[in-house]
Amino acid sequence: MKQLPFVNINDFNYPLPTNRIAQFPVEKRDEAKLVIYKDKKISEDLFKNIPDYLPDSGLLIYNETKVIQARMLFQKESGAQIEIFCLEPVNPTREIQQAFEQQSRVVWKCLVGNSKKWKLGKLQKSFILNDKKGILTAERKLHYESYSLIEFQWEPTTLSFSDILVASGIIPLPPYMNRKAVDNDKLRYQTIYAGSEGSVAAPTAGLHFTQAVLQKIKSKGIAVEDVTLHVGAGTFKPVSTDDVGKHEMHTEKIFVKKTTIQKIIEKQNQPIIVVGTTTTRTLESLYWFGVKLLVDNDEKKEIDIKQWDPYNPIYDVGISLKKSFSKILDFMGDKGLDVISGQTQLMIIPGYSFRIPDVLITNFHMPKSTLLLLVSAFIGEGWKNVYEYALNHNFRFLSYGDSCLFFKR
Repeated sequence: MKQLPFVNINDFNYPLPTNRIAQFPVEKRDEAKLVIYKDKKISEDLFKNIPDYLPDSGLLIYNETKVIQARMLFQKESGAQIEIFCLEPVNPTREIQQAFEQQSRVVWKCLVGNSKKWKLGKLQKSFILNDKKGILTAERKLHYESYSLIEFQWEPTTLSFSDILVASGIIPLPPYMNRKAVDNDKLRYQTIYAGSEGSVAAPTAGLHFTQAVLQKIKSKGIAVEDVTLHVGAGTFKPVSTDDVGKHEMHTEKIFVKKTTIQKIIEKQNQPIIVVGTTTTRTLESLYWFGVKLLVDNDEKKEIDIKQWDPYNPIYDVGISLKKSFSKILDFMGDKGLDVISGQTQLMIIPGYSFRIPDVLITNFHMPKSTLLLLVSAFIGEGWKNVYEYALNHNFRFLSYGDSCLFFKR
């Protein structure tokens, strides 16, 4: 692999006062503020007017993942409170949708808060679902340095684990929201088009959309498609090394429908508008999957994009979007697949050449984050001017904050 360009994460720092981090959403989703950056010029409006700035025709793609109520609080007889944060399923299945459908027992990879207070034994809590009482038990099976394997069992055993999370779980607000979740978060920390359960953090660029905004977008002749990337807790992990090339990116599950791939090929010569960094990473990973199928001549079982695959001269050989996606469609046809799935560790840094998005809708991101690196790769050094403008014009930052509309440089 060729040597990565040296990117110093300290160049992606900026002052973010805590009082500029939105703790609650605006009253109406689409009345968040919107900053527009196009041709190196900055302007602002409200999100509800975003259709006015989008190019006619083209294609808009968003991430339809749904946030699960992944946090559970248990109280020991001693009074100590233990928090269990569900990350991903382990047994009897690792397939996320099947895991939510399991009855009576599951094992999940979890983070445990106040772990030192839970040495041995089972934790238990009662819950009420559909006016019926139930009991949930948690037992730590294995304890590793950074996570634990937790077995959950419950009664009534006819309930699914999805039911258990609804009855016993709490919406996992980001760590920089220094407050407890409230009932309204169940609605507002979720996009209106959320469908497939699996995320422990919201794809926040989509939180501003309403049915009225989507309808106005469609009335401009813009087609709408979706993909799925289940957002993991790693999305909040800051880059802790000065050299970005030494950072280990987290891995996340992705799913893309055949019809979405076909629509992208159909619309490839028209503007493609991507909602969020998660959707961007999904689509770019899909491109590299097609490239790997072509270059490796290996009928892989599923998508598996490593962190630095796109920077490898073996794969970075100028294969067109159409050729890559056509190969994927052939692969799906041979396998009888309507949905292609897998995982991606793709990390997008300055210097990356985007294959799919022409326009990016996103939020304001944490200093020194992989998300900010992606934004910089998309619009260049202009991100600094945009963020300075936002700080000087009372914009709200991070998950419940305001929105950005970026046109590729």
